Amino acid sequence: MYNLHCHSLLSDGVLLPSELAVRYAAAGYKAIAITDHADYSNIEFIVKAILDFTQHWPKSSPIKVLPGIELTHLPLEQFKPLAKHCRKAGIKVIVGHGETLAEPVIKGTNRAALEADIDILAHPGLINEKEVSLAKEKEVFLEITSRQVHCATNPHVAELALKLGAKLILNTDSHSPEDIITPQELIQVGLRAGLTRKDINKMQKEVHNFINFLKKTLDN
Repeated sequence: MYNLHCHSLLSDGVLLPSELAVRYAAAGYKAIAITDHADYSNIEFIVKAILDFTQHWPKSSPIKVLPGIELTHLPLEQFKPLAKHCRKAGIKVIVGHGETLAEPVIKGTNRAALEADIDILAHPGLINEKEVSLAKEKEVFLEITSRQVHCATNPHVAELALKLGAKLILNTDSHSPEDIITPQELIQVGLRAGLTRKDINKMQKEVHNFINFLKKTLDN
């Protein structure tokens, strides 16, 4: 099981990246991506810090740690240049902070993020069919989240993704130790969203293939 959306004290989380890795390994995960929040104010700091950490994380560790970032509350025109910057620097998992109902988000963020070079659209709220179709076209994962309040629209996201054939991913969006749940608990989040075990197995296979591809790019 994998979790490709979590936050450290490099942004608004409370744990060091190493603490995140150790806690997720203990919970039973095989790989995580640390995806701290970034905009133009801190992008250079976050990218360097995450890359430094992941490059020094031992290959012998039972958990793989991937360098990620979450592009958060950006003016719409900034998604493409910042995603391009992160990709060129070596960030492997780019998350777009979607139009959750939990907080104010600029209208049009879902589409602007999907049109950029991202891998995951986090907590996309009441995403519409055109945006889900775009996610399918771009092979962007739509997130089903265990994060409180953000998770309110999980059933809506799951229903449209299944209807239109877009990829889904289960993530914790953790900020504190209490947010780190077991893989079994995360699967229950998916089931409560309306997914079947078959849906979840398919989703896990797609995420597994994605991570294997990223591992190869890191090893080269």
